[in-house]
Amino acid sequence: MAEELHWLSAVEAARRLREGTLKLDEYVEALIERTERLSRLNTYISHEPDLVRRSLAGGGDRPGPLHGLPFALKDIIDTADLPTTAATPALRHWRPGHDAPIARTLRDAGGTLMGKQALGELSFGMTGNNPAFGTVRNPYGTDHIPGGSSGGTAAGVAAGLVPVAIGADTGGSCRIPAALCGCVGFRPTHGRYDGRGVIPISSTRDTPGPLARSVADVRFVDAVCAPAGADPDASVELAGLRLGVPRGFFYDDLDPNVATATETALSALAARGAVLIERDIPDLVRLNEAASFVIVLYEAGRELSAYLYQHDAPVALRELVGQVAIPQVRETLESLVDQDLFSAAAYREALTVHRPALRAAYARYFADHDVSAVVVPTTPLPARPHRTPGVDRTVDLNGVAVDGFTTYIRNTDAPSTAGLPCLSIPSGMSGDGLPIGLELVGPDSGDARLLAIGQAVEDALPPLPRPSL
Repeated sequence: MAEELHWLSAVEAARRLREGTLKLDEYVEALIERTERLSRLNTYISHEPDLVRRSLAGGGDRPGPLHGLPFALKDIIDTADLPTTAATPALRHWRPGHDAPIARTLRDAGGTLMGKQALGELSFGMTGNNPAFGTVRNPYGTDHIPGGSSGGTAAGVAAGLVPVAIGADTGGSCRIPAALCGCVGFRPTHGRYDGRGVIPISSTRDTPGPLARSVADVRFVDAVCAPAGADPDASVELAGLRLGVPRGFFYDDLDPNVATATETALSALAARGAVLIERDIPDLVRLNEAASFVIVLYEAGRELSAYLYQHDAPVALRELVGQVAIPQVRETLESLVDQDLFSAAAYREALTVHRPALRAAYARYFADHDVSAVVVPTTPLPARPHRTPGVDRTVDLNGVAVDGFTTYIRNTDAPSTAGLPCLSIPSGMSGDGLPIGLELVGPDSGDARLLAIGQAVEDALPPLPRPSL
């Protein structure tokens, strides 16, 4: 039976490319064929096989640690040779003219860009439904949502179209689709990755972040994106490792499938000797609510407008907003164009009082309980079926129709506001075959250790089956 090159891990592929036992053109062709065969998943906005092939012209070794490794980018990361659309009609054909630093870093490290991946329009939304760019489908259930906003990124990685990709995360946009699509998503400490040349929502909260099919692959890419703080070979023993389990709020009102998978995962960690510290983070909900949306909704319109101006985009903010395809996103942005939802004084207080208080609450939690990471379900529920845009604003959770966006970000939002490193890894499957994720949150700038812990946790849990595609 012929080897399925599309399932090679990034680490293995790079090793074989370096050693010459895998030819880059053959590997790339296998991924192109897989992408074309699974085009119904709609994971890419821009995928030009001939452009990829031309980038390989001349053959020979690729310099740098990636040795030609294929990668993809969420379509808010600027590239000179492909449009940067943010999945919004006004930018459909726009090319910024320069690579974002993180895109250039990966190319300079020898990476091969396969294309730009679909997302929730302008990085808003969970569903992958977009009237202008089509519907992104979950590889584990093509009638289900992929999560967001980096939905095309997670779906493409999970489906074996590309081994690694760079998404972006404001309130959960790398971790949520990773959980729903059965892959690994990493939000680095805020500022660890270069965020220039990325269409913004909130500079206080935005960060690029990698998605892959294993923690080892995420660590491999992290060492390229942030080499100064990386330690991809470090290991952590679960025996004696203290993990915080804040059951208040994070474990409330879970879908039964998520509750079962999470408790099974915690039991597996305890069986390996991990010490589970069941303590809550005091006042977390109030502190986050005082900072979270105040910061995002004050910064979003201003920073998007500044980005469009500074990068010579073909439209200004008001024209862009007028063409937004998804009604809920357009309504949100229209409210920011016409008036401030929060005053400058409220924004300053959120930024200088409430966010530091939230960060301090997390820091005290890690220190007072001597825990190395916090462990919670990434999302309260697995992927839900696709519904018509507009109708898809709500999802069912335990028999109640709840707001989909705020429900999916419930467990990922607070550490995002605090700027902490977070990692989602697969923890199990629902009864109907949909992935479920487990989120690990580490202390500020503890990225390398968090990733090492994540690899130990991943090793303690059974691997997910591959999607049937």
